[in-house]
Amino acid sequence: MLSRIFIQNFALIDRLEIDLKNGLQVITGETGAGKSIILGALRLIMGERADVKSFAKSDVKSIVETEFHINKNFKDFFDDNDLDFEEQTIIRREILPNGKSRAFINDVPVTLDILKELSSKLIDIHSQFETSNLFTEQFQFGILDGLAKNQSLLIDYQNHYFGYQNTKREIEQLKSALAENNRESDYKNFLLTELEEIQLDDLDFEEIQNQLGIQENAEQISEYLSETISKLNQDDFGILSNLFDVKNKIQKLSELSSDYQDLSQRLEASYLELKDINTEIENKAESLEIDPNLLQALLTTVNRLNSLFLKHQVNDINGLLEIREELSATQNSLELIENQIEEKEKNLKTIEKELDSLSKKLSENRLNFSENLENQAKQIFSQLGLEKAILKIDLSDSTTYNLHGKNNIQILFQANSGFPLKPIQGAVSGGERSRVMLAIKKIMAENNALPTLILDEIDTGVSGRIAEEMGKLMKEMSQDLQLIVITHLAQVAAKGNENYKVVKFDEDGITKTTIVKLSEDEKLNEIAQLISGSKITDAAISQAKELIG
Repeated sequence: MLSRIFIQNFALIDRLEIDLKNGLQVITGETGAGKSIILGALRLIMGERADVKSFAKSDVKSIVETEFHINKNFKDFFDDNDLDFEEQTIIRREILPNGKSRAFINDVPVTLDILKELSSKLIDIHSQFETSNLFTEQFQFGILDGLAKNQSLLIDYQNHYFGYQNTKREIEQLKSALAENNRESDYKNFLLTELEEIQLDDLDFEEIQNQLGIQENAEQISEYLSETISKLNQDDFGILSNLFDVKNKIQKLSELSSDYQDLSQRLEASYLELKDINTEIENKAESLEIDPNLLQALLTTVNRLNSLFLKHQVNDINGLLEIREELSATQNSLELIENQIEEKEKNLKTIEKELDSLSKKLSENRLNFSENLENQAKQIFSQLGLEKAILKIDLSDSTTYNLHGKNNIQILFQANSGFPLKPIQGAVSGGERSRVMLAIKKIMAENNALPTLILDEIDTGVSGRIAEEMGKLMKEMSQDLQLIVITHLAQVAAKGNENYKVVKFDEDGITKTTIVKLSEDEKLNEIAQLISGSKITDAAISQAKELIG
């Protein structure tokens, strides 16, 4: 329930504060007094944009604040958005002079999206020209589902539906990724096979290059080794033979004088080292083989490796090993994607079974209650002077799942006998729209937990008995919800539990607007004025008393 409205610096409103009650709250006032300004301020709470040019004081921020009495059904919303739940919840919107906007729920800053989501659950503003939502499929389903008590069933269905949509989208994304990878799969398979065949784990590129160098220069190496062995081992002039003689002579000198012992030891060591070198050279010469097949194999391996280095733009075998692992992982990922697609398609079939079951229940409930809705509408139409009007629910099966199940809906309407039923958007005239919408709102109020409903001059264009019936209808509606009605009709104003008047006045040469609560006597005079005009007559007072009852 909307319990308080506070407005500051908005259009002609300098400061306005009003407390509201439950039941039928009626707001009256002369044309141009500023009733639409108050609604405009409330629409800021609904998340609509504000025009700072309309502010009376351009250097002062505009504030619109509303207080709602809410129940614990809203606690989940507050928890989900990290807000403090209060049964007396305050929603505030501030528009700064620079045009920037701030929104608060219980003094906690929130985004406009959160503000809109909460306010849409708390308040519904309907003006005389706002009947277009009656033509939407969502609104039409809402009417029928409210009557059929489908709310919890629909929430369950929609949770599965969103899961179904997400799963379908994930499958499409996976298939797209699989197709993209498959387009390159053959080439990647070729590259992987090429790297696997060369057995990179067993190769040492430096050693291969070394062996290749030996084979390519084997004859020259053999020649150099032979010459070296010859020079080391000649009997009379060989290096080893001469060094042996030198070593022995110095050894004899060391025996004559200790000054030569160090030289003797060094020559002994050099001789042994040279002798060892000679042995190793002889071994290498003996083991050296000139193998044309080995040479060809080494050339082939080196050429393949160099080609792979160039192809994959790496410098060594480690780089090729990394590329091989990446290609292998890619091939594994293809299998993984295929497995994921298979698993999600199984999950999709499970969800489809549940959707079929839930949508079937929704459809059955709608069919069972569609006639009830048609009868209720006919009865209310009759009250509102549309005795011949007929409303028909055309519920058909859909070939695909949608947000509302597996149905399509269309409300058909005819205002007069002898004319065919047509979709309501093309069948209802301007003079009938307000009454049709009021009838729909009445049915919804009886069957749905509607928020605070504000009807802005929805009774425009009616009078006499129809106006009286509209007043009764609104009074009945106010038993199921808080109903705030802006009206020019005395018949409607007379039914108010609480009555308020929007007045315009001048203060210091500035026109301002405010709202005042009417006492019983003021209510009587206001209704009489609605009947007779600016001059209140005794007959108007008498008639007003009769209307109030």
